[in-house]
Amino acid sequence: MLEARYYEKQSDKKVRCQLCPHACLISPGRAGLCFVRYNDDGRLVALTYERVSGTQLDPIEKKPLHFFHPGSKILSVGAIGCNMACFFCQNWQIAQPKDVMDIDPMEAVAVLTEELTVEALLAQALRLQSVGNIGVAFTYNEPFIWFEYVLAAARALQEAGLKVVLVTNGYVSEAPLLELLPYIDALNIDIKGITDQVYRRLGGGLEAVIRTAELAKKSAHIELTNLLVPEMNTAEADISALVDWVADSLGADTPLHFSRYFPSRQATIPSTTATVMQAASDIANQRLNKVVLGNI
Repeated sequence: MLEARYYEKQSDKKVRCQLCPHACLISPGRAGLCFVRYNDDGRLVALTYERVSGTQLDPIEKKPLHFFHPGSKILSVGAIGCNMACFFCQNWQIAQPKDVMDIDPMEAVAVLTEELTVEALLAQALRLQSVGNIGVAFTYNEPFIWFEYVLAAARALQEAGLKVVLVTNGYVSEAPLLELLPYIDALNIDIKGITDQVYRRLGGGLEAVIRTAELAKKSAHIELTNLLVPEMNTAEADISALVDWVADSLGADTPLHFSRYFPSRQATIPSTTATVMQAASDIANQRLNKVVLGNI
């Protein structure tokens, strides 16, 4: 547990977190919407600093990153918590721990995670170079809410010549984003849709995610993923608007992954059909050069 960055102390020992646009006002003994930034008697602490829920050596394509060191492997690590609340989340057991157990965030961290120091993570990543590892991907849950650990680890990994990847929803404030980006080699940004209506439904905001993608593009390799969820973001007009933004703001060579949705967490909508997936691909291929269909 470490004192968090990006917050302001308020009256009555409350704190205002400034890591993401939610700007949670957090009372003592409570956590923000992300579940892991916690008010410890008037001091905001990062409960998951040097705590992980799991590690796995993955093909880089699984992130998915198909155009960043293809054929390589990367050590994937995650913690718990998320600053959005997607009703269809595939990793809900770690992203939404309050769905799993009704206990205090500090207890949940103790139960669902284990210690992995920055030094131990670096050592593990270096050992795995012998089997093709190129670095570390912060993934599985939202890495930006793990800010302090990701920043410390990314600096150490970069100094050792390893690659650093974020798999993120992109919902972060500009100042922490700009502090972290110099240490990031690649990002896969999960674009939920191209309307504020979609993001309001999922507990986020479109403007911040757009800004994240456009700023990240200036210094890192980025690929985008759009999970196609029927009744939410699969209309032809929505797909066309997303593709137009990618082409016009990020460039036609920016990879766009359309991923097939399957019901999970609270979702009961039937799975995305192959017809919908192909229609999205056909629209995207009119303006983009790197369109990938995934999870099919």
